[in-house]
Amino acid sequence: MPTLSASPVPAVWPSVPSTVPATMSAVVLDRFGPPDVLALDTVPTPEPGPGEVLVRVAAVCVGRFLDVSLRAGRHPVKPELPHILGVEHAGTVVAVGAEVSGIAVGQHVAVWPVLGCGECAACAEGDKEACPRLRIAGVHGQGAYAEYTAVPAAAVWAIPDDLDPATAAGVALAGPVAMNQLRRAGLREGDWVLVLGAASALGSTTAELARHLGARVIGTSRASWKRERLLGLGLEAALDPTSDSFADDVRALTGGAGVAVVVDDLGEPEIFARATDVLAPRGAVVSSGAFLGGTVPLNLARLYTLNQRILGVRTGNDASARELWAEVGRGFRPVVDRSFPLEAAALAHRFLEADDNMGRIVLTTAAADNG
Repeated sequence: MPTLSASPVPAVWPSVPSTVPATMSAVVLDRFGPPDVLALDTVPTPEPGPGEVLVRVAAVCVGRFLDVSLRAGRHPVKPELPHILGVEHAGTVVAVGAEVSGIAVGQHVAVWPVLGCGECAACAEGDKEACPRLRIAGVHGQGAYAEYTAVPAAAVWAIPDDLDPATAAGVALAGPVAMNQLRRAGLREGDWVLVLGAASALGSTTAELARHLGARVIGTSRASWKRERLLGLGLEAALDPTSDSFADDVRALTGGAGVAVVVDDLGEPEIFARATDVLAPRGAVVSSGAFLGGTVPLNLARLYTLNQRILGVRTGNDASARELWAEVGRGFRPVVDRSFPLEAAALAHRFLEADDNMGRIVLTTAAADNG
């Protein structure tokens, strides 16, 4: 049996089958634990209900919080087992359910199945990320580590013709989140932006999007090879946030003004304190994760004296997704590190847990490899 390995080559779009099979291959989680609990199995192919479409999956991202943490049992949501992971994915529409319009069989789409209740005040105001009944397919329901997914038509986004599946999956969720981060912070062209953990999946997307929107971006990583890669992406600087010279380096880069926006998806107390020390007057800190902590120091005197803001951004919303896809049409692309075949999901999880990635990690299906 050949050794399963990663590939830098993106998948191709799968074709529409003459008949959708009754069963499909999927990576199934039947207990929480290490990567080896992920196993390839044969399961029934889902059928699209009213308002849903059936997507033949080409590529699905492996996420640290929504996939790895859930698999390990560390995620606050504990889905019913057996469970199929996988949230943000891309593929070909092969069937549409009743009450669906504007989506055609054969269309290539990206899928972002983060759904609000549609009834609360947050949903009514377009802020479904604050919905108390927010649901995410792949977390609260079955996901896309599979050959097919049945997803709400509202979660499907048409994509540019020249986009490959791995890139489309790589931006499907992280892109709207990054756009929401930057828009909530009030980003303006020419602003200095500091992205902590800029080599991560979401961090790299945020850094690249900010640069695409005309910001001057400083990224951080404790790994020297990742800092070199960040510089290769075109960032203004890539710094070690634990360095004694970090604050002085940021001030020197910004002419002493500090940064207008800090994006922190880590929540590490020492790094958070260093970042807020270089936040400019009227600047904003955006938090979208707390993988390394959660309780951080905060200088309230500095906060109110300098009229600064701290914002929590849980995920994206429909408005940030529309803005994001408009920028994809203008040339924005996420950083995709590499792809693994679907059956190597455990290997992909180990790779991500080892922190060996620079950008997004995706799984590709045999259908996407063979067309």
